[in-house]
Amino acid sequence: MAVSASGWTVFTFLLISRLLQSSLIKAEVKEGEILPPTIQRLMKGYNKYLRPFFDNGPVTVGMSLDIASIDTISEINMDYTATIFLRQRWTDERLVFEGNKSLSLDGRLVELLWVPDTFIVDSKKSFLHDITVENRLIRIFPNGTVLYALRITTTVACNMDLTKYPMDKQTCTLQLESWGYNINDVMFYWTRGNESVSGLDTLQLAQYTVEDHYTSVSEAIYETGNYPKLVFHFELKRSILYFILETYVPSSLLVVLSWVSFWISLSSVPARICIGVTTVLTMTTLMMGARTSLPNANCFIKAIDVYLGICFSFIFGALIDVMNVWSSQSFPACPSSPSSLTCGVYGHHMHDFEDEMNGIVTTISRHSNRAKRRKEPAATPPPAPAPTELTVSPSSPSGSEPKPEASPPESTIWCLTVLTTLRKVLRSMTCCHIENPHHIDYYSRLTFPLSFVMVNLLYWTYYLYF
Repeated sequence: MAVSASGWTVFTFLLISRLLQSSLIKAEVKEGEILPPTIQRLMKGYNKYLRPFFDNGPVTVGMSLDIASIDTISEINMDYTATIFLRQRWTDERLVFEGNKSLSLDGRLVELLWVPDTFIVDSKKSFLHDITVENRLIRIFPNGTVLYALRITTTVACNMDLTKYPMDKQTCTLQLESWGYNINDVMFYWTRGNESVSGLDTLQLAQYTVEDHYTSVSEAIYETGNYPKLVFHFELKRSILYFILETYVPSSLLVVLSWVSFWISLSSVPARICIGVTTVLTMTTLMMGARTSLPNANCFIKAIDVYLGICFSFIFGALIDVMNVWSSQSFPACPSSPSSLTCGVYGHHMHDFEDEMNGIVTTISRHSNRAKRRKEPAATPPPAPAPTELTVSPSSPSGSEPKPEASPPESTIWCLTVLTTLRKVLRSMTCCHIENPHHIDYYSRLTFPLSFVMVNLLYWTYYLYF
């Protein structure tokens, strides 16, 4: 039984091997029947692992681009996504055949031919479209010229200078290089110079317009050698109309709205303060919203940030002006007539405040002297009371405050100095009040609009023409 079981196993294995071998032979015959005789003759002895003109110098590869679309341009990631048709042409002497018609082959037959190892230098991610089949084209001409076309969508890095955002111009590039063949093996060139790239004239972008584009040829220098390189440059100019309607006009209207408080009566203090605080908060919200579409951490001080900062400064200045008018109205200055009741009331308040400060100074001096006497040894008999000289303070109401001869400690001297300085400042504040608070609003109605117009002229002149 064991012998028969092993025999059946060997028989089954031989049968399966025979069937697989026959199916492979049929598949090879079928594949050979699909290829036309011309292709069979070209592929006979062809080695796809060796480049054309392997012993006769470098092979020249001409390239051209067709920009199908530029889908997105991201300032946050500093890149753009584009769909392109990349066409490459080169001559392979092993593919020369007789006739006057080209051969258009299925894209899947590219696996049988040598093709350049071209790659996009700054590409972050790319993919070849494969719906419904891989979007590749192979065409062979009688003189051995091969046309190889691809449809690629790629996301390419683009370094951007956002200092003039949103009045900026960005120059992006699309760089093509050979991965493994250096300039001794492969040479790249644009087939028609600057006209090798098409499709930009009819391209419609959301925020940009293509102002200029051109091509260049250079070499990429690496540690492993010099490699051929083709560069396509295109300049993008941002459309500013959206930002004018979205940011510039609202921020300017908020500045104008903050000036309404200059025409409100001085007695309507809540209304004036409400307008100032509301415009400040609204401007803060607008500034935060303008930064959401840009990278949070960058080293750029953008033009839109400068304008929003200017508008915020004017709005905050209007609020400070309202507070200044209110403080001047609450504590009016002494008019020139000394017999005025207002002057007497205000002077009385200042005089009481100075009296209170003088009392603080006297208390500090008395406590410091008592602490000094407590520190003397108990065995030593107390000395006879030394005569004290009475000094009259010019601002003291009684004029009988004693001053001991002993010098006070350093902390007391420092405290006295600070209080004396504060008293001088309070005295000088009587000269800083405006006689008529209505003059503040009168001058603000002229100063704020004129200043805002002048700053706008300087701002737009600098960012548009420099």
